[in-house]
Amino acid sequence: MNTTNHPIEEMKVYGRQPRVSPFRAQDLRMEVAGLDIGTTKVVAIIGRKNQYGKVEILGYGKAPNKGVRNGVVVNLAETVKAIDEAVQKAEYNAKIKISKVVVGIAGQHIRSIQTSEYIMREQPESMITEAEIEKLINQVKRIHVNPGEKIIHALPQEFKVDDEGNITEIPIGMAGTRLEANFHVVVGNVASIQNLVRCVKMADLKVEDITLEPLASAEAVLLDEEREGGAVLIDIGGGTTDIAIFKNNIIRHTAIIPYGGNIITRDLANGIYVLERNAEAIKVKFGSAWPAENSENEVVSIQGLPGRPPVEISLKNISRIIKARVEEIIQMADAEIKRYMEFSNDKVLLGGIVLTGGGAELKHLPQLVNLITGQYTRVGRPNQHLAGGTEKDLISPIYATAVGLLMKGLADKKNYEFYEYADEDEINNEQNLQSTEENLEEIEDKNEENTNDKTANLKQKRKKSIFNAVMDMIKKLE
Repeated sequence: MNTTNHPIEEMKVYGRQPRVSPFRAQDLRMEVAGLDIGTTKVVAIIGRKNQYGKVEILGYGKAPNKGVRNGVVVNLAETVKAIDEAVQKAEYNAKIKISKVVVGIAGQHIRSIQTSEYIMREQPESMITEAEIEKLINQVKRIHVNPGEKIIHALPQEFKVDDEGNITEIPIGMAGTRLEANFHVVVGNVASIQNLVRCVKMADLKVEDITLEPLASAEAVLLDEEREGGAVLIDIGGGTTDIAIFKNNIIRHTAIIPYGGNIITRDLANGIYVLERNAEAIKVKFGSAWPAENSENEVVSIQGLPGRPPVEISLKNISRIIKARVEEIIQMADAEIKRYMEFSNDKVLLGGIVLTGGGAELKHLPQLVNLITGQYTRVGRPNQHLAGGTEKDLISPIYATAVGLLMKGLADKKNYEFYEYADEDEINNEQNLQSTEENLEEIEDKNEENTNDKTANLKQKRKKSIFNAVMDMIKKLE
């Protein structure tokens, strides 16, 4: 029997002790934690909605990750270590011990398919219920996929009730005999999903939900008008570039390109003969997707390997190397956009392209994307749904996926707006009151036990005294 499948046993195998936190437990009624396990980093973020419906960030943490390649976990120990570090930072900031997380998933193993399904209703005259919509979705989740694959999302697009088609809203309340819908189905590799879930469990956390990362990023950065008019989200991460296309507030197409910021860094390191960590710093500080902005005379001095003199490289050459790889990634994204337009016969996306993710911070990237695709392009930041006073660091494309995962989790909370947000003193008072009540109950139980014991002893003594009196009378008579 292989016991290493159990999270606790796996912790022992990797020499990891269970995480201990001094903070209060996560309130699952209204507090959500998002966990973005990326190729270069892990981000944990804890939040809730305030009375105005905005997302209030309670704490967040970030840690470098060496255990993921192209969005797929390849080293469990390194990934768990990164999750631990990010979660502990978030818990320390929020003063909350989290137990459940909404996890993002991406990677080159993800693919999407279009399908349609229907159910025949037993009572056509009655109104369509939420349970029947759920039944239809569950029926889609049972469709045949390739061996070793699993359905992650079954996202309804348009509904059809009898002969009434192109219904974009969920048709609860309508009546009819046949309920039908078109679905966008997201499929992933079972082993990759299981490894992701295993890492989370090994970090003493439970998976509340798994969400495709471009869907989460879109939740955080797209405007309602862009979703309606049509927009392409391009999320440039470390290992992959994720694409999601929306039109009429409906997800229409998703795709994963197995290249991201890491391959740009690798090309730069090979092109200017430096270590990758130095190339990453150069890309962030001096990199540009538009070489024309630099002159040949602009140079930067780069420290080579130990014992070797520094090398001077022109900023124009740095930008040329970056631009060559970025062009390739954007051309692949443009091919996905054209593929969508071809099969959907939809030639107009009013919202254009929204760039997000860490790669979106590359200077002059929107101009290059606009030149290649012909689409209006902007950088998307997760600021529109965040409460006032949010740290500036969080209003960055780097945190778009994590904020989107948080929003996805909050959207599933029922009646969160009816809960009053107690501060720590109130929570502590509540806990102290509960402890006091429990102690009083224990004291009452003990008193009751003592009373019962005393009563039993008294009865026993009475029995003995009566017995002794009877025996004395018998002796006298004798």
